[in-house]
Amino acid sequence: MWIVDSTPVECGRSRETVKRSDLAGWTEYGYCASHSRFFWGLRLHLVCTLQGLPVIFALPGAKADERETLLALLAAEPALLASRPGQTLICDKNYFGRDFEYQLAEQDIRLLRPARKGEPERPGAPLFKPLRQVIESVNETFKGQLDLEQHRGRTPGGVIARVMQRILALTAAIWHNDYMGQPVLRSLTAYDH
Repeated sequence: MWIVDSTPVECGRSRETVKRSDLAGWTEYGYCASHSRFFWGLRLHLVCTLQGLPVIFALPGAKADERETLLALLAAEPALLASRPGQTLICDKNYFGRDFEYQLAEQDIRLLRPARKGEPERPGAPLFKPLRQVIESVNETFKGQLDLEQHRGRTPGGVIARVMQRILALTAAIWHNDYMGQPVLRSLTAYDH
């Protein structure tokens, strides 16, 4: 079972920054509904395990469609799914659509998401909320302890390096905590100085 979501990676706020940035053309204006704000930047699309271990990710512009990005991620790594038949993805209600779900079903992927307004209740709804909270917590770890929103990257290479550093740091912490037999794998408290 994997969880899927995206989170904003803001790259600038002032109009002047947007005009003269080396990131122009890759970054774009987008809207973050969970924060009720517009931003100029990218989105980190993340697929991870229930323990928060990153599996695959992408860093497209802020307006990139979440469904298309997920399908592209899965297509880029076909061996990932081939070794895991019957994989379940837990996501939010933005991952919807008959064609989208059909494309996932063709790859033997089951989708758990909340029902959208006007839709009947979906299977697995009682299990959804506690499991869905994990991805929100992973995103908060990236933003809080790993300072994803203050990455200070000014060029495409700089942004990529700084986002990759954070993903690697989280992965290393989870691996180390597992190796040391810690009860909570995603805890970064011991490393937060």
